[in-house]
Amino acid sequence: MSLMSGITTPVGPLLFKAACPECRARLELSAGALRLAIGASHRTTFYTFTCPDCGSAVRRPAGERIIELLTGGGVRTLRLHSTV
Repeated sequence: MSLMSGITTPVGPLLFKAACPECRARLELSAGALRLAIGASHRTTFYTFTCPDCGSAVRRPAGERIIELLTGGGVRTLRLHSTV
């Protein structure tokens, strides 16, 4: 039985695939181009970006898998707290 040792480094920057609902552009965005907001419900948990093609502000819902991918990829995260 052999074990692989060592750490592999990424070849280039991590990119996330997204689409703009306004101009229908298919995009590859860096972690710095995205923002993630995590709220108390699915309605207050979302990610945002500005489409580099048309300039539209895009807000999309973020489920558990999206949250995991974005936070693991270094996307800046804002945790929203209710003030009830």
